[in-house]
Amino acid sequence: MVKVLISDKMSPNCAQVFRDRGVEVDEKVGLAPEELAAVIGEYDGLAVRSASKVTADIIAAAGQLKVVGRAGIGVDNIDVPAATGRGIVVMNTPFGNAITTAEHTVALMLALARQIPEASRSTHDGKWEKSRFMGVEVAGKVLGLVGCGNIGAIVADRAQGLKMTVISYDPFLSPERAESLGVQKIELDELFARADFITLHTPLTDQTRGIIDAAAMAKMKKGVRLINCARGGLIVEEDLKAALESGQVAGVALDVYEEEPARQNILFGLDNVVATPHLGASTTEAQEKVAVQVAEQMSEYLLKGAVSNALNMPSVSAEDAPKLKPYMQLADQLGRFAGQITESGLQAVTIEYAGHVASLNTKPLTAMVLAGLLTPLMDSVNMVNAPSVAKERGIEISEVTHENLPSYQTLIRLSVTTERRQRSVAGTLFSDQDPRLVEVNGIKLEATLAPQMLFLWNEDKPGIIGDVGSKLGAAGINVATFHLGRARPGGDALSLLEIDDPISDDMVRQIGELPNVRQAKALKF
Repeated sequence: MVKVLISDKMSPNCAQVFRDRGVEVDEKVGLAPEELAAVIGEYDGLAVRSASKVTADIIAAAGQLKVVGRAGIGVDNIDVPAATGRGIVVMNTPFGNAITTAEHTVALMLALARQIPEASRSTHDGKWEKSRFMGVEVAGKVLGLVGCGNIGAIVADRAQGLKMTVISYDPFLSPERAESLGVQKIELDELFARADFITLHTPLTDQTRGIIDAAAMAKMKKGVRLINCARGGLIVEEDLKAALESGQVAGVALDVYEEEPARQNILFGLDNVVATPHLGASTTEAQEKVAVQVAEQMSEYLLKGAVSNALNMPSVSAEDAPKLKPYMQLADQLGRFAGQITESGLQAVTIEYAGHVASLNTKPLTAMVLAGLLTPLMDSVNMVNAPSVAKERGIEISEVTHENLPSYQTLIRLSVTTERRQRSVAGTLFSDQDPRLVEVNGIKLEATLAPQMLFLWNEDKPGIIGDVGSKLGAAGINVATFHLGRARPGGDALSLLEIDDPISDDMVRQIGELPNVRQAKALKF
């Protein structure tokens, strides 16, 4: 039975979803790193929030782990490259807490504009300092969004309801999407120059770390107000402190910090700093949504192969999974075939999809082709890490789709360029279910791939079949099927034999030394 560990505190409905789907689940909250490393080896899935740190050491100890699910958006606590390297899918739940985080952003903006936290403390202390807390209106002001994804778009909608003008910097925001949101897409420096309020809605990456530093704040309007409910590290806190003290920045509202838990911070104690303890996703509704969502996603993957909201693997919907299943088998076989006959370094790979398969989601198929191709050449490769492994090795990957194909209703062709030559292999589905090899290096050859096979590339000369049969017969190896193809009489020819027993390396060498044989390879599927 599939087994999952929940290592952080979540809604009880998370575990219940797993159990309802037939997944065995353990809840072990608050494990120390060494304790998590000691038990993780027995689980297929790991569900976490932000407390558990899924480090490279934890991943190395997870012998059978297939998926890590983060109930939330940020995966700072998960070593995604290490997981990818081990072929482990990493999922998050990007939509479950989007509204909650957006609402917190707007709440902090209003609290900052009207100095509500400080005014509340003063009033609790018995003071009545109306003249001290002179705020500003948000109506008519310019709100600058750094990032306009799910959360940023909701903030934009709410801000427009407050009669604010919304501008955004987001390299991935299309002009059409910006127009539909009523947001003006601009460059970052222009946003700094125009915005009265700036909110951050971007992940923490090498490109965004410290995006708000002294140089950036110097470009902003004097008296600008900043709100960050995204990720600590986007703002350089020392630079921010200086800007707050000089008045360049009138105030800041923070829900995230460079170091968390932030029990001490250089910004704490300043009157113009509103601070909350990472509450962006902390509502009853959001916690329920992300807990249920992560359990549903992980169950769908572990039980059906459906992939959603994965950071390191193409998505496969539950509806697409059954449609793709026979093609996944075909893609794996084509990749393994090409990988086993390849004898020199890979340089480029082209995968062509023609006919019916071209209308499907081909990204998972490409990942499966690459996994099959690389598996014979290196250890620990699967469809999760194969694209990144190929990229690391400088292998160029291309996809081509053709809607119509004269000879076949559906076809996948894999072309591989090595240091020495170019090879290709193509296959189709028979009766929409059974994978068939139909072409190798441009030569027509129809065959069903079996667990043990022998591949021959030879010149089309008399006697080849008899010589090979004699060698195999002398070794007691029975031939189940024998498939032949040739480019032209007397030219290049191919043979693909299904054999009942494994063939030794020495026997393969002997067959390869037969007259007119250019290559002999034992294949396994």
